[in-house]
Amino acid sequence: MPARTGEQYLQGLRDRPPEVWIGGERVKDVTTHPGFANGARSVAALYDLQNEPALRDEMTYESPTTGERVGLSFIMPQELGDLERRRRMFYHWARFHGGMMGRTPDYVNTAFVAMAAAAPYFAQDRPEFGENVRRYYELIREQDLCLTHTLVNPQRSRAPQRYLTDSLAEDVALRVVKERDDGIVVRGARVLATLGPLSDEIAVYPSRSHHTAENADQYAVSFSIPSDTPGLRYICRESFDYGRSAFDHPLGARFEEMDAVVTFDDVLVPWERVFLLGNVQRCNDMTPRTGWIIHSFHQVVTRIMVKTEFLLGVASLMVETLGSGEQPHVQERLAEMIMQLEIIKSLLRTAEVEAAPDEWGLLTPSRFPLTVAENMYARSFYPRLVEIMQLLGSSSLMALPGQADFASAIGPDLEHYLATDTASALERTRLFHLAWDISCSAFGARSLHYERFFAGDLVRNAQILTATYDRQPMIEMARQFLERE
Repeated sequence: MPARTGEQYLQGLRDRPPEVWIGGERVKDVTTHPGFANGARSVAALYDLQNEPALRDEMTYESPTTGERVGLSFIMPQELGDLERRRRMFYHWARFHGGMMGRTPDYVNTAFVAMAAAAPYFAQDRPEFGENVRRYYELIREQDLCLTHTLVNPQRSRAPQRYLTDSLAEDVALRVVKERDDGIVVRGARVLATLGPLSDEIAVYPSRSHHTAENADQYAVSFSIPSDTPGLRYICRESFDYGRSAFDHPLGARFEEMDAVVTFDDVLVPWERVFLLGNVQRCNDMTPRTGWIIHSFHQVVTRIMVKTEFLLGVASLMVETLGSGEQPHVQERLAEMIMQLEIIKSLLRTAEVEAAPDEWGLLTPSRFPLTVAENMYARSFYPRLVEIMQLLGSSSLMALPGQADFASAIGPDLEHYLATDTASALERTRLFHLAWDISCSAFGARSLHYERFFAGDLVRNAQILTATYDRQPMIEMARQFLERE
C-alpha cells in the first residue's frame, strides 16, 4: 500500500479502535469523540499532505521493495541529499501545525529506520530478533502506520536508595511474566505515550530504570504491537480541546495529540513482534549502539526550528498590530527570538553536513549539534520564547472576547473599542487568541512542559553530554598554552 491518505488513517482507527479511557469513561471512537476528533483530523491532514501532487517528491520516495511511493521519513540515508530530503519532509509536516505537535508519526518512523539498519545488534541473542526488526520496519513503511512509543516505567519513589531496588516497583513496572509458544506475556505500566490514543501501534523501548536489580532480566524487553491488542489500555489526561472554535482556541481546537499512561494487563506479544528479551546489557546499550535517538532528534530539531519560526511570526504580527515595533525593548526581544532561530538552524545544518556512516553503514547526523539544540531548547530557549510572547502581548492577552461575542449585539462595540491602527478588532482578537494559546492557555502550558522534559531529565542529560563529549583536544590546548614560555 502506498503512502496513506488521511481518510485511510482515520478508517484504520475506526476498524481497529484502541481501548482508550478519559474522564472515567471508555471512548468508543476517537475519530468522533470531542476530546480526540480534531487531533485525529490534524494527523489525517498530515497524511493527506503526502498525496498532494505539488509535494509528491518532497514527501515521498519509491519503496525499494514495491516501487510504490512511501513516506520520506522511512528513507535509509546513504548520502547527504537523503538527509536533506528527509528534513524537507519533516519541515512540511511541522509547518502544518507550527511545530506544536511533538509526536507526529515521522518521529518514531526515523527510530525504526535506525533500528532496522542495526538489525545485527538485535540478532546477537536470537537471530530471529534481527529479522523481526527488519520486517517490522518494512511493515510500517509499506502500510504507513502511525506509531506512538513508550520507554519510562512508573516509580514508587525517586529516593536513591529505593530507586535502585526493583522489588519496590515490580508490581507496576512493565515486565515479562511468561514465555509461551506463541509469544511473551507482559504486565505492568509505562508512562507516557503521547499520541497513543490516535496511533495504530505502540513501540515499547527498553527502560533503563531497573538495570541494577537482581531480577532486571524480567524488565529487559522491547517490542511493538497494535494499539487494539487485548489487555492494552490508554488512560488519558483531560483533553485541552474544549469543543470551542478554532478562533477561540486556535491550537487546542486543532492539535490535541493527547498524553496517556499505558497499562498492559497480561498482554500477549507474538514472537515476531519481539526485538529484545532478557538481556539487560543489550537493552541498556540499545540507544547508543543503534543510534535511533540521533535520527529521531533530526526530526525533533527540524520541528523546534519550525516552532521557533512560527512564534517569531506570531510575535512579529503582534508587534505590527499594536504598533510597538519602534520601541527598543520590543526590538531587543524580537532580536532574541531571531538569534535563537539562527542558532537552531545552524546546529541542524551542522549535524547534516557533519553526518557520517554509523557502524551499520547508515548515514547518521552528527550527534552533538542535535543534542545541544534540543537541550538548549528545553533548558532556556523555549521557556524564554514563551516569556517573550507574554511580555509582548501584555494586557492584550487578557480579557479576550470570543467569536460568539462578535456575532452578538455587542459586536459593533467590540469593533469600535478594540481595533488598532493596523487591524480590525476581529483580526486583533483572533491573533491574540493564538498568542494566548501559545503562551498562557492549558494547551500552551502543556507545550512548555513537554519541551522541558521531552528528552528527559536535564541534569542527567548534562551528565551524559559531559561524559561523552571529547574534551581532550581542548585540555591539550590549555596545557600547551600554560607550558608556553
